[in-house]
Amino acid sequence: MENRLVDSFKRIGFRKWYERQLLSSHAHMVLAFLSVIALVASMEAFRTAQGDAQLVDVMFVVVCAAIGGWAMRRYVFLLMRAEQAANQASCPDCGDYGRFQVVGHRPRLQEIDLRCRKCSRDWIFSSLQ
Repeated sequence: MENRLVDSFKRIGFRKWYERQLLSSHAHMVLAFLSVIALVASMEAFRTAQGDAQLVDVMFVVVCAAIGGWAMRRYVFLLMRAEQAANQASCPDCGDYGRFQVVGHRPRLQEIDLRCRKCSRDWIFSSLQ
């Protein structure tokens, strides 16, 4: 996971990585919302169904609930990871936001060494799993 984060920072930069994380997380939120709509529609169809159709509607309810739960969990995870990264993206000296280069990383400690492009100050970024 951390190597992908380091590679992403090096390849596309922090700001684009952050933007993509937010877009991805909000896409998952939309999926969760759509699954709730499908869940309600399946419950409504169950109410008027007879026999085997009720079993199919129950399966749709379970599937919609599972997809909605997964999508909501993924939304929260991606959003929190992006925000945790954003809180560490400012240079401690000059305050320049998101403009750094990766100078090294320690996978065992889950840390990435960064250097500000403006003032050359080094600091450590603690990555989130």
